[in-house]
Amino acid sequence: MPLLTHFNTPVSEPINSQILQLVVDHLSDISAMEIAPSNLLYSIYQYAIGFEVHLYLQALDGSKGIDVELLVATDDQDPEKVTGFALYLPVKDDPQACGIAYMAELASHRQQGVTRAMVAQVVRRYPHTELTCSVGKVAAFEAMGLQVIGTRGPQVLMNTRDHSSDGLMGVLDVAAIYQSTEVRQIHTYLLQRNGKKAMLDAEKKRDRQIDQLTARAKAFVAQAKD
Repeated sequence: MPLLTHFNTPVSEPINSQILQLVVDHLSDISAMEIAPSNLLYSIYQYAIGFEVHLYLQALDGSKGIDVELLVATDDQDPEKVTGFALYLPVKDDPQACGIAYMAELASHRQQGVTRAMVAQVVRRYPHTELTCSVGKVAAFEAMGLQVIGTRGPQVLMNTRDHSSDGLMGVLDVAAIYQSTEVRQIHTYLLQRNGKKAMLDAEKKRDRQIDQLTARAKAFVAQAKD
């Protein structure tokens, strides 16, 4: 069983680095669009989503005006090794509610119940827990006690109850990341390396993927409610 540690203050640099590495290595799982490594835009989203998580980890110190909590799973044989994390946001005016914003586990530990243990711990703290996931992961989360309540973009919206909380959840405005100098530099490098046509094709492929996932999620939820 993994060792679980709860944080509501900034974590040490070794833990921080391992969490960010998890994000980079498991981007397709974390990204709502499930962008694949074969897409030329993959490295852009590796940076951008990695930086999103970095900002939320910084927000654990309260400096950004939102509530952030973190659950870190470590190997019971090697307590310095991070095997998974769940970053979740408490809901204002609803002490029982939170939303899991980011969650990942090491591929090598997927048969060891890391995600199940983390979700169970979050739900113990916040009985009204919400998250989004791909259609393919719905059954796994249903086995953890969540139910389908709708869709959010290309993903299925799940909750421990049959409705979302009425409270507000504080989130960071991360849109500027995609307009940052760093992202533009990565895009310029990819453009020079692969050419304009290949980059446009990658964008079209990403957009088709989002449309397909959105349609699949809506169809899945509609069928589930029949």
